[in-house]
Amino acid sequence: MDENEDVLVSVRAGVGHLTLNRPKAINSLTHPMVTTMSAALRSWEHDDDVRAVVVTGAGDRGLCAGGDIVAIHHSAKAGGAEARSFWHDEYLLNSYIGRYPKPYMAVMNGITMGGGVGISAHGDVRVVTETTKMAMPEVGIGFIPDVGGTLILSRAPGRLGLHAALTGAPFSGADAIALGFADHFVPHDDLAAFVDAVEADGVDSAVAAFAQQPPPSALLAQRDWIDECYAGETVADIVAALRAHQADKARDAAELISTRSPLALSVTLEAVRRAASLTTLEDVLRQEFRTSCAALRSHDLVEGIRAQVIDKDRNPQWSPASLDAVTAADVEAFFVSADPDLTFDQEQP
Repeated sequence: MDENEDVLVSVRAGVGHLTLNRPKAINSLTHPMVTTMSAALRSWEHDDDVRAVVVTGAGDRGLCAGGDIVAIHHSAKAGGAEARSFWHDEYLLNSYIGRYPKPYMAVMNGITMGGGVGISAHGDVRVVTETTKMAMPEVGIGFIPDVGGTLILSRAPGRLGLHAALTGAPFSGADAIALGFADHFVPHDDLAAFVDAVEADGVDSAVAAFAQQPPPSALLAQRDWIDECYAGETVADIVAALRAHQADKARDAAELISTRSPLALSVTLEAVRRAASLTTLEDVLRQEFRTSCAALRSHDLVEGIRAQVIDKDRNPQWSPASLDAVTAADVEAFFVSADPDLTFDQEQP
């Protein structure tokens, strides 16, 4: 295998390994990486010599920082065809992972955000460590949580999912377990031995031997004020409740939300609420494909990426500029058909 490839594919002791291999970019996902992962999973699905799959990220910084948003920025400015194609294939991969017939274990070490969540949190064995830094940070670039993330956010305890979605703030591995993004906590220093044990003894035995009780979840401990403040009907109501609350962390959340795209925030609130009534991952991904494609046509996605990673001035000029200026029609436009919508063939991911 060429060590310069962006996804290293190998089989050892009956375990298929997918190693995201762009460590300088914190293994951010590109379209060819999605294609490579899909092809490998297809080939292993009916291979009796492969009994489980393990997904890891090269380097020490994280599993995956998300999608390649610079490529998204360039595509959006050029009509959006490439970004749309990328999301199409990425969301099909997310769906495939969610129904993969063999144990699919993702090691969510370090930074695991956005698209990194999509290739990990839908697996059936989801491992975090004390270094895990997870987030669905899309509202900070004028985008909407995707890759099936709104499914998990909508089913988190109380209103913790709305807090994570509207702030876009990172949370710990312990929080990830509490919110439903992960299952098992394994100390970072044990990861190499843990993966060796998967090869030697199988997934279940390895988890039994290495998984530990996670530390307390800081987010779960704050659920009282989160559930109270995020009960508002609109994002403006939520921000007002956060600002008026006596908890310092509530006021901090209000300040953070106020820096995000008003349009993306309004759509995200609606998307998470709608996801709560959708029954399958595929239903949610279809809705997310609509919101993603609509974001391509918006001012805020291009502007948000520009401000964060192109010019890096961290000073996006959102349009509309305030929550009060976002209309119901603005939000509803994100949920119309993507024309064509995302469809799923259960035989081919």
